[in-house]
Amino acid sequence: MTLSNQLSDPRLFRQYAYIDGKWTHGDGGREEAVFDPATGEALGHIPLLEDAQIRGAVDAAETAFVHWRALRADERCERLLAWYDLLQANREDLAILMTLEQGKPLPDARGEVEYGASFVRWFAEEGKRTYGETIPSHIPNAALGTLKEPVGIAALITPWNFPLAMITRKAAAAMAAGCTVIVKPANETPFSALALAELAERAGIPAGVFNVVLGDPPAVSRILCAEDRVKALSFTGSTRVGRLLLEQCANTVKRVSLELGGNAPFIVGPDMDPKEAAYAAVAAKFQTAGQDCLAADRILVHESIHDAFVGFFAERMAALTVGNGLSNEIDLGPLIHAQAVEKAAAIVDDAISKGATLVAGDQSQAPGPNFFMPTLLTGVTHDMKIWHEESFAPVAGITAYRDDDEVIEMANDTEYGLAAYLYTHDIRRIWKILRALEFGMVAINSVKMTGPPVPFGGVKHSGLGREGGVTGIDEYLETKYYCLGALGSVSGS
Repeated sequence: MTLSNQLSDPRLFRQYAYIDGKWTHGDGGREEAVFDPATGEALGHIPLLEDAQIRGAVDAAETAFVHWRALRADERCERLLAWYDLLQANREDLAILMTLEQGKPLPDARGEVEYGASFVRWFAEEGKRTYGETIPSHIPNAALGTLKEPVGIAALITPWNFPLAMITRKAAAAMAAGCTVIVKPANETPFSALALAELAERAGIPAGVFNVVLGDPPAVSRILCAEDRVKALSFTGSTRVGRLLLEQCANTVKRVSLELGGNAPFIVGPDMDPKEAAYAAVAAKFQTAGQDCLAADRILVHESIHDAFVGFFAERMAALTVGNGLSNEIDLGPLIHAQAVEKAAAIVDDAISKGATLVAGDQSQAPGPNFFMPTLLTGVTHDMKIWHEESFAPVAGITAYRDDDEVIEMANDTEYGLAAYLYTHDIRRIWKILRALEFGMVAINSVKMTGPPVPFGGVKHSGLGREGGVTGIDEYLETKYYCLGALGSVSGS
C-alpha cells in the first residue's frame, strides 16, 4: 500500500518543494528517497533543489513580505487561525504521515499534531499584542516611543524528531510578526512539512509567505546563511551544526536563534517514593524513544533509595512495548536510521567497558534493524560517553549521589543547559537546587513542561533565544525607537 493510499486526503502527501505557492521539481533532476524507519521501505522521493531554486525561494519570500507585513495583525491572525483549523481537521492524516516517516507511535504523533497546532493558535493571537511603548520624554516638546516591526525573511531549519511541531513553533511566530518564512525540513522527514504547506495554501496564506525548500542540508544552509535578504535564522538540532550555522551567519549579522542539544539530569531526592520517581523517570527518558532533547539522560538518585529506585525503574521499563508505530499499544518506535542504532550501541559498550552494569537491554529482541531495546545501566560515571554525550536513544544511565551539593555539581557537569528534572517534596531542597541548576528550564515533580505559553530554550551550549510564550515572537521583531518633536521647535541634545 502506498503512503497516499493510507490517508483520507491523498493530497496531503506531496513529493515536491513548495516555493511561491507552486509545487516545484528540482531543476537538476536529482532526488532522494525517504524511508519508513520501522520497515525500511521507501515512502517516496523528494527533489534536491539547485542553488538557483533556493535563491528563488528568497526572491518569492522577499516579494511576499511587502504585502504580508502590510496586513493588519488581525488579518494575519485570521489566516493563521484558518491554518490551525485545517491542522485540527486533518490531524489523523498528519499523524499517520508523521508515524510513517519518523517512526513514533501513532498516539505520540497525534499528540504532536495537537502540540504543533497549539502554537499556530497561540501566535495567531500573540501577533495582535506586539505592543510598542511610550517613553516619558526627557526632551522638551517631544514624544518618545517604540514600534515593533517584523525583521523580514526568516529561514527555519528543523529536525526530524518533531517534524511538524518544530516548524509550527517557529513559523507561526514569524508569520504572526509579519515575516515570511523559508522552511528547510530534515531530509528524513520532509512530508510533514509539505503537508503543512498544502494546508497553509488552503488556509489562504498568500504565495511566498510559507515556502518549503529541499536539498543537500549543508548546501541549502550555506545559501540561506549567506543571503543578506534573509534577516533571521532559527535552527533546532545538534550543537555541532548550530555552531557552524552561527559562524555562517556572522557575515550577514542575522538575528539567530538556536535550540540545540540537551543532556538533562533527572534528580531524585531522598524524600521521594522510589516507585513514583522511577515511573516518572521512565516517562522522561523514553519519550520519542529517547530521541528528544528533553529526554532524561543522567538519572541521579540519592543513595538511600537508589536500589529500590533501580528495581522499580527496571520493572516499569520492562513493560514498555517496542514495534512499528502504526501497531496498537506500542510505546517505542524505531530509531530514525541505522547510524542512530550504532551510536546507541557504542554508548552502551563504552559504559560497560568502563565499569557500568547492564541491568536490562537485550538487543536480540529488537523487532528490526532500526530498533533499539530500552536499556538500563547503573554505576554510570563521569568518564563515560553516556555522561557527556546526548545519546538520543532509549538508553538510561543511573548514578547514586550523597547530598545536595554533590548532585548540583554532578547535574551541572555538562556543556549543555537545556532542561533538568527535580523530584523532591522538600521546599528548601527545591529552592536550593532550582536556583543552582545551570539550565534554561526546570521541571519539578513533573515530566511535562512544554507548551505554547512556555519560553522554551536553554543556556550554555544548548542555544540562544526562546521559542513559545510571550518572548517567542520577539525573535522575529525589531524595536524601532522614535522621537517626535513638535513642529517649529528647535531640536537639541
